[in-house]
Amino acid sequence: RSLDCKVPGVPFYKPNLSHMSGLPEGWSSKQSKSHDGKTYYINNATGGTTWTYPTEPAVGPTASAVQVLHLLKKHSGSRRPASWRCDNITQSKEVAIQQIAQFRRTLEKAEQEGGYEALLKLFQSIAYEESDCGSHERGGDLGMFGRGQMQKPFEDASFGLKVGEMSGLVDTDSGIHIILRIA
Repeated sequence: RSLDCKVPGVPFYKPNLSHMSGLPEGWSSKQSKSHDGKTYYINNATGGTTWTYPTEPAVGPTASAVQVLHLLKKHSGSRRPASWRCDNITQSKEVAIQQIAQFRRTLEKAEQEGGYEALLKLFQSIAYEESDCGSHERGGDLGMFGRGQMQKPFEDASFGLKVGEMSGLVDTDSGIHIILRIA
């Protein structure tokens, strides 16, 4: 017996099971009413549609420039293992990762207890005291920048954040970062 229960003149309901179908994050699917039930896919971030099955997570409109604060810990394998804090950085990458991870835990706690303003204030303070970047003088503020101006992993992380969101650990040729998008 066929499982095709389509009866002429009677619309056939097909539920949207994209959450169970393995569609990439941010996509949903619907059945076309004008193309004989053909499935089309909706980018939930933009509202755009396509007939082609999506293979990547949905991406919304992106900003042309962002502004972030960042904390950087360099290590002996960094592109330039020196900073305002130390002329010759000899610590291992693992130690830099541990330091940045601890800063991130401290910042997460501040945000949980005092909200975004507490996070912002503490981030700037830690960056001023601990970051191995010259931006430490501005609390880690790099100003506005567009695509193609930073190392790719840093750029991708920065543009991937929402305003007010903090990154995980970001590994670049410069060292290990955490990033807070502020604009």
